[in-house]
Amino acid sequence: MSHPSRREFLRGAAVGVGALAVPGFAVGAQATGERPPNVVLIISDDQGWGDYGFMGHPTIRTPRLDRLAGESVVFTRGYVTASLCCPSLASMVTGLHPHQSGVTSNDPPAVKGKPRWGAERLKLRGEVIANIDRVATVPRLLGEKGYLSLQTGKWWLGNHKRGGFTHGMTHGDPKRGGRHGDAGLTIGRKGMKPITDFLDAAGGKPFFIWYAPFMPHSPHTPPERLLSKYKDKTPSIHIARFWAMCEWFDETCGQLLDALEKRGLSKNTLVLYVCDNGWIQQANSRGFAPRSKRSRYDGGLRTPIMVRWPGRVKPRRDDDTPVSSVDLAPTILAACGLEPTARMQGVNLLDAKAVAGRKAVFGAVYSHDAVDITKPRSSLEYLWCVEGRWKLIVPGPRTAKAAKPELYDVKADPHEKQNLAKQQAETVGRLRGLIEAWYEKDSLEKHA
Repeated sequence: MSHPSRREFLRGAAVGVGALAVPGFAVGAQATGERPPNVVLIISDDQGWGDYGFMGHPTIRTPRLDRLAGESVVFTRGYVTASLCCPSLASMVTGLHPHQSGVTSNDPPAVKGKPRWGAERLKLRGEVIANIDRVATVPRLLGEKGYLSLQTGKWWLGNHKRGGFTHGMTHGDPKRGGRHGDAGLTIGRKGMKPITDFLDAAGGKPFFIWYAPFMPHSPHTPPERLLSKYKDKTPSIHIARFWAMCEWFDETCGQLLDALEKRGLSKNTLVLYVCDNGWIQQANSRGFAPRSKRSRYDGGLRTPIMVRWPGRVKPRRDDDTPVSSVDLAPTILAACGLEPTARMQGVNLLDAKAVAGRKAVFGAVYSHDAVDITKPRSSLEYLWCVEGRWKLIVPGPRTAKAAKPELYDVKADPHEKQNLAKQQAETVGRLRGLIEAWYEKDSLEKHA
């Protein structure tokens, strides 16, 4: 398999001043000769795009994230690359779409006639994890500049060191329960000590923190003090628990931000926020509703994306421009004085001209278990793109016989109730062309 060389994905050091010379923004640290910023990436786990006070939820209280939003550039129309945990998180750490990295699904295919997690399937998992060794990652690239990095929370790709983290909580050993975070899943739910210990031991070196707690992800087990706030606000105990989990997660984000402030680190720390995929809580069960997680709809794909950098980024809210989780890696690298890799398709969110100049954002929906781990297309259910107010969804190989294209005006119809594909055939054709060109541009199969 052919992959970019280290020289290729580390090409260049400083970001040119022109790339970031936009009103309200500062140039990258290396370009100015200043100390590079610390970076904290906060990743919610299974939360709907509207489940925040700053996004207008009438009941859920998220005071700390509301405050962060007031201090940030907030893109309310953010999208993740896939509505499923593992591929979505892989895109954030690599800046690549699933069809580029080969990480398309949560698990490899089951092996017929063998135990569910027998040696044969574990071998396939190991081959999926090996994809992370062949591509650039944010912590690996930052490590070249002397950054320390800490992984906490959700992490599917083996030991944290496989992703380039210098420190981490996840061991990734399947014999000890390693799959999607293992020991890392305690962060937030059982305190923040691994993070505060890391901050105290960093010794003045620049750092990157991956905070991806298993929250508000099920099991929904909020403290009673929080659950009691919501029990009388809904007849569904399941919804009450989920709402309380969102507030509990918000509290932990506040604890992290307070830890930075207490140590005098806030001013020179770039904080980014995103959710890995959406969630709509069922009223009559513990599970998620259709059109949310794992779906092709905004209930599973949309997320607010925030960027805070005190004194460098002027807070504002953008309710119009679609952005993507693949933009996180280029944004982090640019702020730290590095260029993105040649294969990264995202843009620097602190470069207003680049954000405004992009035609569309793209993504895909894959099966929970992969079909063929070497062929992303084999697991592909849907492809989609968002251009301005339009969102087109087209069937992939696994749904082509039963599904039809869907076109929504997501500005006027944010919950995607009215399919306009028949009325807007020209728009469907144009956006389909964009999707096909994007998906064929840099697929894993082409690097095989």
